[in-house]
Amino acid sequence: MPLHDEASTIHDISSAASDALRIPFSNTYTALPDRFYAKTRATPVAAPSLIRLNEPLAALLGLDARALATPEGVEVLSGNRVAEGSEPIALAYAGHQFGHFVPQLGDGRALLLGEVIAADGLLYDIQLKGSGPTPFSRRGDGRAALGPVLREYILSEAMAALGVPTTPAPVTTGQKVVRETVLPGAVFTRVAASHLRVGTFQFFAARSDIEGTRLLADYAIARHDPEAAQAEHRYRAFLDGVIARQARLVAQWMLLGFIHGVMNTDNTSISGETIDYGPCAFLEAYDPAKVYSSIDQQGRYAYGNQPNAMQWNLTRLAESLLPLLEAESGSEAAGMTSAKEALAGFATTFHEALHAGLRRKLGLLTHREGDEALALDLLDRMAANRADFTLTFRSLRDAAASPAGGAAVRALFADPTAYDTWAIAWRQHLDQDPTAPELRAETMRLANPAVIPRNHLVQAVIDAAILRDDFRPFEDLLEAVTHPFEDRPGLDLYTTPARPEESVIATFCGT
Repeated sequence: MPLHDEASTIHDISSAASDALRIPFSNTYTALPDRFYAKTRATPVAAPSLIRLNEPLAALLGLDARALATPEGVEVLSGNRVAEGSEPIALAYAGHQFGHFVPQLGDGRALLLGEVIAADGLLYDIQLKGSGPTPFSRRGDGRAALGPVLREYILSEAMAALGVPTTPAPVTTGQKVVRETVLPGAVFTRVAASHLRVGTFQFFAARSDIEGTRLLADYAIARHDPEAAQAEHRYRAFLDGVIARQARLVAQWMLLGFIHGVMNTDNTSISGETIDYGPCAFLEAYDPAKVYSSIDQQGRYAYGNQPNAMQWNLTRLAESLLPLLEAESGSEAAGMTSAKEALAGFATTFHEALHAGLRRKLGLLTHREGDEALALDLLDRMAANRADFTLTFRSLRDAAASPAGGAAVRALFADPTAYDTWAIAWRQHLDQDPTAPELRAETMRLANPAVIPRNHLVQAVIDAAILRDDFRPFEDLLEAVTHPFEDRPGLDLYTTPARPEESVIATFCGT
């Protein structure tokens, strides 16, 4: 949830008694040795106010949304007050940033308040982001500017609606921050299955702290892979689980045209959730080499490089786990073989998930030889003709129902005949697929969103909030992106690519 530090905008709902604010925190991470984290407190902000409360998320966590929206609740969400049972900590971790290893990073502007057991029976972290400096801040102010916080909120809500594992949150305003200029600040309350990262394991591996690595792995297994605890080789089973989750996650990114922008190992979660969005963006014109992140000067994390980047990150995880793999396998050589076998599974899982998703996007529900080649041929033609990624696939649903429906797809190609020749082969595949037309249409609808948070719209929301203190565009965009598969009147604003003068060519991390 975002918060604001200007005059309060909270509605008068003080009739909700303050004792209704009960957050049943667990603090399992603080049971680990103190080298895993630093106990610290948030730095208070002046007059915080609520920008948006994620009520469905509060319900999932078993929390009273009305109580969270009271002044007392906002004090907790901004970090001004420590809720009963909370033990705020900043987590230690390391990481490779654009290929360069930093042995100590850690939560420089984030605090883990604790964990709660949600309605689904799972344990979730509740973390503040932008709550002030910690022992890991490295001379930073520990704050977050409003713009990047709004971007992360919008993108996380959109990804959740698109069915992608993510870290949802509510937002409040925070202290003003100084970057190139003075900007309004915000505090982001992020909820995640955990905030364990590849970089968390690297932190202990870099110190040759095998016992720390073992304790961390056992904690992660208990939290994310409890069945691995029963396996003969528990740490190999854990590594397999992380690799599979991340392979499927990146496949989902690719199927939606999503570019994370900063896939460092400290931004790669063990839980398989999209985390630390930063300069993320969605493709418009399809381009595998596309980069939006202003800090990715070499294109390391370009759209088409994301699978390789993730496998590289997971190799760093396997390296960190090698002492445990060697011990359970019986020798150094056997441990290395186990790690390599696990890593080889990434490509298989990724390609299976990617190709299954592409078949759904094309309406091919019965797998036949040549389907993957057909999909890749379409992508090549889209790249050559700068066809809009989201609109092309969405328009194929009408084209599948009738050749006349292909007019909208043709119009997206600089050379419409590039689509025409591909469509001949596609229709042959459709004719050989026994799927009922109604099922095909519904499958394609749910595989191809009509609405994504297009970059120029996100930037317009940020500009309205910062320059005019106007959050109406924020609410309107959220309403659109959280119903991404619906065809509704009046959505043209949210489905139309940016005009040249609106185009956003760079996105920023905001740190």
